[in-house]
Amino acid sequence: MNYRVLLAGIAVSLALGGCASKPSTDASLKTGYAAEEPRHKPLKANDPVDMEPKKWLVADLETRELEGMNGPHSLAGRTLEVSALKDIKLADKEVILTFDDGPAPGKTDRILATLDKFGVKAAFMMVGEMAQAHPATAREVLAHGDAIGSHTFRHPDLDKMTFDAAMTEIARGKDAVTKAIGTDVPFFRFPYLADSKRLRTAIAARDMIVMDVDIDSKDYFTSTPAAVVDRTMKQLHQRGRGIVLMHDIHQRTVRMLPVLLNRLEKEGYKVVALKHRGTPTPATSLVAQAETKMVR
Repeated sequence: MNYRVLLAGIAVSLALGGCASKPSTDASLKTGYAAEEPRHKPLKANDPVDMEPKKWLVADLETRELEGMNGPHSLAGRTLEVSALKDIKLADKEVILTFDDGPAPGKTDRILATLDKFGVKAAFMMVGEMAQAHPATAREVLAHGDAIGSHTFRHPDLDKMTFDAAMTEIARGKDAVTKAIGTDVPFFRFPYLADSKRLRTAIAARDMIVMDVDIDSKDYFTSTPAAVVDRTMKQLHQRGRGIVLMHDIHQRTVRMLPVLLNRLEKEGYKVVALKHRGTPTPATSLVAQAETKMVR
């Protein structure tokens, strides 16, 4: 075995793994991006290395999980038209699939292909600078018929910013996504789920719908795709329904999604599609109008 190659691969993985995590030890849903799972130290030249059969077992598990993936499928549920957060009411065994932080070419498009195979739709909360950099991928999501929302422009922690700065960041992100896809985006999610009552009130006053999270897949952890699926299903078994948080910027999410959807289908869950009801207000004067409508 070429240990130099192995060590180089581990170093790259460790470097990339830290990019998604907020520098915090709080692993609650409130912070969205939690601290990563503990990782093993880099191997030394004479350290024992896990042999390939363990990888074969994981691959075999995924193969068995995906038997019958090509259909026919019965995972698609109803389309839920909403104009406010209170309208998002799910029945038992109903889920809404959401993906944050994209669009990411080579990943978002593969996620769309998987959703297509199962005949379901999701909601994509796009970071403004990502949509600005990859407008073709953003428009592919729109053409696919999925719900689209904004996720600020740079993905900062809004809870650590002044109200005006936070509202400017929200408006800039919304405007960037709107320009990328050519239509307004009524949904919004707070980065790290770090919100405040004042910000939520201002956003609601602008007819934007805040997307909360019930089930955090924690696909930003450096764990295996199978572990992400198991963690997500465990939470679903406890809650019975909910909005599922994932990220279309991670390769492990691309790999695990078919397995997750197959598991959901086998266990009788239905994926609810979101559709905005009404005519959202343009994003151009978000800060000014939010200030005038705020109850101080």
